[in-house]
Amino acid sequence: MNLPAPATSLATLVPEARRMEFLPRLFGLPLLIIAENAVFSFMEWLSPDDYGGGLWDFYELDGEPLYLAPTSKPRFRISCEGNGFDGEVSADAAGIIATLFTFSHLSFRHESDRLAEGYARLYAYAADHPAAPDIFQAID
Repeated sequence: MNLPAPATSLATLVPEARRMEFLPRLFGLPLLIIAENAVFSFMEWLSPDDYGGGLWDFYELDGEPLYLAPTSKPRFRISCEGNGFDGEVSADAAGIIATLFTFSHLSFRHESDRLAEGYARLYAYAADHPAAPDIFQAID
């Protein structure tokens, strides 16, 4: 019996030379500034005690933009008043959560296939992430 190979690939850090093209490819040029601000705002809302701004890393999967992750701390306490989630996650997981919140939030305000596709791609990636249970509880 042949077992299928794991479908999961690891996201890779976007090199410095391609950072400028990442956000327009992830959210689309018309939503670039709105989406970037939304990711940072969601992180402030989700982790008010741990997040205070700073640099973010950009991640892609198979050459496609995937998510942003804060670099200011290795772990963040995330609290979601709307669903009761309260837990500590890695910076990587926190970035996935903030990016998923951003895709969802913007999709209710802006008609964009790019937002729907980005959300679906990141959601599928998050399903195989080591912090998947926390990620999905946080976005539920």
